[in-house]
Amino acid sequence: MSAKGPAMTTAKSAQGETKFLDPGNVPVRRGSSYPAPYDEPVAGREKQALGDALGLRNFGVNLVRLKPGDWSAQRHWHARQDEFVYVLEGELTLVSDAGERVLAPGMAAGFPAGNGDGHHLINRTDAEAVYLEVGDRLPGDAVDYPDIDMRLENSAERKRFTNKKGEPYGAEL
Repeated sequence: MSAKGPAMTTAKSAQGETKFLDPGNVPVRRGSSYPAPYDEPVAGREKQALGDALGLRNFGVNLVRLKPGDWSAQRHWHARQDEFVYVLEGELTLVSDAGERVLAPGMAAGFPAGNGDGHHLINRTDAEAVYLEVGDRLPGDAVDYPDIDMRLENSAERKRFTNKKGEPYGAEL
């Protein structure tokens, strides 16, 4: 248990239960599962899977921290899954096919599935930035990375990174 509160609490009623938690007790994942060298710009990224910790099944919610110079991801877009980000602290530069835009605390951005507008966030400031990342979990998604020779196949059968020709990078995830 942290000084902030219990790792997970469940309140039960006759109709069901409600779960709540202290994010400080959710494990931090650093970096990404990208193959080298594409993993380097996101090596310092820290994610906490709040949705997973709360047992959410239809969408994910991540609390993400980017130190100065860190990227959220390689620039990408999803074929089937929507994405949403909401900035809590600091400033982030949203880079997309439409150009660049600084997002400050309280600002949000949405990326509809199949849009084809590759996007990512970069912390170009001298301070840490924190945001919420929300996405659905529709099966059969594919992710395209327009600036590099990489795609992600994310099906019920497998999850793997390939080059644009479909040749796999290493083992399945």
